[in-house]
Amino acid sequence: MAFPMRPKHFRKIRSFVRRPGRTTSAQQRALAALMPIFGVPFEEQRIDFLKIFGRDAPRVLDIGFGDGEGLFSLAVNHPDVDYLGVEVHEPGIGHLLLLLERSGITNLKIIQRDVMEILGQMLPAASFEVVNLFFPDPWPKKRHHKRRLVQANFVEAIAGILKQGGLLHIATDWTDYTEHIEKLFLETEKFTERSSKTVAGQTLAQRPPTKFERKGKLLGHTVRDLYYKRNAD
Repeated sequence: MAFPMRPKHFRKIRSFVRRPGRTTSAQQRALAALMPIFGVPFEEQRIDFLKIFGRDAPRVLDIGFGDGEGLFSLAVNHPDVDYLGVEVHEPGIGHLLLLLERSGITNLKIIQRDVMEILGQMLPAASFEVVNLFFPDPWPKKRHHKRRLVQANFVEAIAGILKQGGLLHIATDWTDYTEHIEKLFLETEKFTERSSKTVAGQTLAQRPPTKFERKGKLLGHTVRDLYYKRNAD
């Protein structure tokens, strides 16, 4: 007797925790009133980008955008590019929604969900030119390293949604996380590391400074930007 296949899930271990932080009354209003405008509801089906953006344009996925100011800056400065931001923390989402309300831009949408669920169920294959992952939770204690987002299944999932020649841009200020990432990408044939000089002229490789970067530098951390090009299969 044949049994129906269960849907594929990429991971059960969460790569994030609900960080403490108060959602202001303005942010709460934004979450209630503006998410229906700028948000994309979670569904177990592929996104129709033409429907949500109203056009076919180059697309960038921004994973874990924090307070959203860096992502907002990118969207404002590149109106010909469509940005999809994924975040779980309500204060940051609310803050970005307020920025969007005041600006009137239409090239940025938000999904409030664990990114691994999004990668597995909502994002079409070969649909992004760039994926940005800036300062993911480093989970510095060794016993927590399994919670780091960048693992083999993440690499596989990102390879699926990037177009051939597309760019994965990761920034971190934790040396051992950098070493972990570099080791993972040496073990895959789907990506080739690119130097910062190689991508310096690429508009979509730009990264605005973030509060996490400033905090890391104050602590004496060295910030590393890692770039990986999606190879042809």
